[in-house]
Amino acid sequence: MWYVIDARDAADVLARRLEARPKHLERLNALRDAGRLLVAGPCPAIDAEDPGPAGFTGSLVVAEFESLEAAREWAGADPYVAAGVYASVDVRPFRKVLP
Repeated sequence: MWYVIDARDAADVLARRLEARPKHLERLNALRDAGRLLVAGPCPAIDAEDPGPAGFTGSLVVAEFESLEAAREWAGADPYVAAGVYASVDVRPFRKVLP
């Protein structure tokens, strides 16, 4: 089943986010390579493709896992969690309808 991982950044974490980004992307690429990633990306803090020093408000991942528990475990092991980038992470089931 698909699951939405909706993570919200803590305040003033852009430097930590950038430092942890390579390891964060490794995990996402592994999901993609396994055919289990629908979409993933950050949410800019301003209306711009590259928000610069304004940074990001969080991240969204929609990926396939065997269970809600497995999705929560995967999200909890994210390098952004370990680096203190995320203030909160919400994981919930998702049903893809379109396209």
